[in-house]
Amino acid sequence: MDRRPIGFFDSGLGGLSVWEEVNKLLPHESTIYLADSRNAPYGVRSKEEIVELSLKNTEKLIDFDCKLIVVACNTATTSAIEILRDRFDIPFVGIEPAIKSAAFLSQSRRVGVLATKGTLVSDLFLKTKDAYAKNIQTITQEGTGLVELIEHGKLNDKQTKDLIEHYVQPMINEGIDYLVLGCTHYPFLKPYLKNILPSAVEVLDSGEAIAKRVHQLLNLSEISASLSDKKKSSHKFYTNKSALIMQEFMDLVSIKGDAHFDLF
Repeated sequence: MDRRPIGFFDSGLGGLSVWEEVNKLLPHESTIYLADSRNAPYGVRSKEEIVELSLKNTEKLIDFDCKLIVVACNTATTSAIEILRDRFDIPFVGIEPAIKSAAFLSQSRRVGVLATKGTLVSDLFLKTKDAYAKNIQTITQEGTGLVELIEHGKLNDKQTKDLIEHYVQPMINEGIDYLVLGCTHYPFLKPYLKNILPSAVEVLDSGEAIAKRVHQLLNLSEISASLSDKKKSSHKFYTNKSALIMQEFMDLVSIKGDAHFDLF
């Protein structure tokens, strides 16, 4: 039995969409989440900046005695995860857009990808697209401005809805049947996306697949918490910007276990 927490970091609050899937699958595991909202969005930063921020976040989580770290950010994964794996002796799980699944499932052979610039121009995304989506039309769109609006808690603002429609409508016009969300912030936009997307269009994100990978890696590394332990799991959420907005986001996710919030 290993009761040490699983660590998460993201360029803000978007990674809570991944955290929720992990907590849903592994409610007996404790967690620590770092929201680096002060430096959001990572998608507009240079690779060097993203690596530096990812190293600092990782060091903080290791100081908290985390046993595994989820890089709950597509841009940080594509820019920094190999460096993190080389630098630190701890298991890492990264995020990447679910383009492989979309390419496999698509009947129209047209798939949309909404992501940050940092993800869309990354080697990992381009290699994955080339390997699995060669024979389909992939319509990519930078979600410029969406992360900032989400980080300010403007999920239901007209500005946010107008921007989403502006980005997604051209994909609809192209006849996509799958929309891949290539940023962990974007799943919080699903309620509105479902209102504007045709019923034939499915939305894909990586959250559930990441949770399954975390479960697998915990077992392979023999660092899982015991299912039979009667002690409740605990969850600590840290932000370096607005605790109030973080609390608003926590109201959107289901938490199994005791939760605490603080600044770092």
